[in-house]
Amino acid sequence: MLSVKPHRNFPKILIIIVCVLILGLPAAYFWWKNSQTVTNKNVQIVKEIVKKPAPKSFSSNVLFLGNTFWGRYINDWSLASSFKYSYPFSRLNEFNRNQYDAWISGLECPTVAGVDMTSAQQEAALQFNCSPNYLPEAAKWFTAFTLANNHTDNQGADGFTETKQQLEKNGIQYFGNYDYKSVDDACEVIDLPVTVANDDKTTTKGDLPVAICAYHGVFGIPPAEAVAEIAKYSPYMPVIAMPHMGAEYKSSPDEIKSGFYRSLIDNGADMVLGDHPHWIQNTESYKGHLIAYSMGNFMFDQQDTPEVVRSAGIKVVMNLGKSDDTNLKKWLELGKGCSKFKDSCLASAKRQQLSKLSITYKFGVVGTNDSDKIVKPASPEQQNSILQRLNWQSTMNSLQAPYSSL
Repeated sequence: MLSVKPHRNFPKILIIIVCVLILGLPAAYFWWKNSQTVTNKNVQIVKEIVKKPAPKSFSSNVLFLGNTFWGRYINDWSLASSFKYSYPFSRLNEFNRNQYDAWISGLECPTVAGVDMTSAQQEAALQFNCSPNYLPEAAKWFTAFTLANNHTDNQGADGFTETKQQLEKNGIQYFGNYDYKSVDDACEVIDLPVTVANDDKTTTKGDLPVAICAYHGVFGIPPAEAVAEIAKYSPYMPVIAMPHMGAEYKSSPDEIKSGFYRSLIDNGADMVLGDHPHWIQNTESYKGHLIAYSMGNFMFDQQDTPEVVRSAGIKVVMNLGKSDDTNLKKWLELGKGCSKFKDSCLASAKRQQLSKLSITYKFGVVGTNDSDKIVKPASPEQQNSILQRLNWQSTMNSLQAPYSSL
């Protein structure tokens, strides 16, 4: 009878398996760790490939406009039309707003809710109000308003405060004060929209801090301390002065007005763009800088003469060529927080020790015409007459770098 012997090789096989596992685990761990390192390196490479584009330069196409007003008879015309509160702005599309980064104008009225005055009463008292019902439409066109004029206090100090609140509510920036003695409100940093060119050849929208210094000088000459405020901003950023003063219905400024406007350049302003007279006045080149003494009425209810229905929009194209990429990036980051009134943008620029950008400025004229109760582009004949009144070509020929004509 055959007998079956026990399988004596089983323990040996078990021992071999255990040995293989013991010896193989370190090798497997080393392989896994190495594959993770390679993966991390690949992730880092991918991150470097998809890094955000860096800003290299920027441009900003800005249209500065004269007196803007939608109260009194404009309100009557609007409510009688089918457009209602959009009526004053219903032909502004003819100016190709999408080609501009910003529109900036002078709002020559408070904008207070619940004011019940007829047009005749407003005219008799020269006490204006522009209903805030128009602001949602206005916000589609205007980036910022100067409030430094002789009518923004027409509804009292509380009305001026409400005007600022109404503008903030509708996303429109503002600057300036009706009090010609005001020093603290003389200059304000705004967030100026710009078009940024990046190192990957793409373009994006950006924000640049720009100081605008506004002066109301109808009832008195602003104090020297207010003018000197310009010098606090000019070492760091562009400064645009927007004064409101001078005799009405005159084609040229008097010596007091021209002397004051020139003092703004002397204190560091890059340009001076004025209004108030309701007529276009001449321009001049002072120390190579542009001074426009009066841009005239952009949107107003005065309709009785050819002088009061036309205005000169001053087109300003700002360009930055080569720059310190880090410096530009910091300026653009700072600009995002400059839309709030009384912001800390100047203090932040000083704290970060930001250096002023080397910007060039080119100027052009966009003629406007609000005859027949609605704003629209000037006719070719009107455009020519506007350029003549401005003495434009002579002024452009006298500008000095970094300022020149378009």
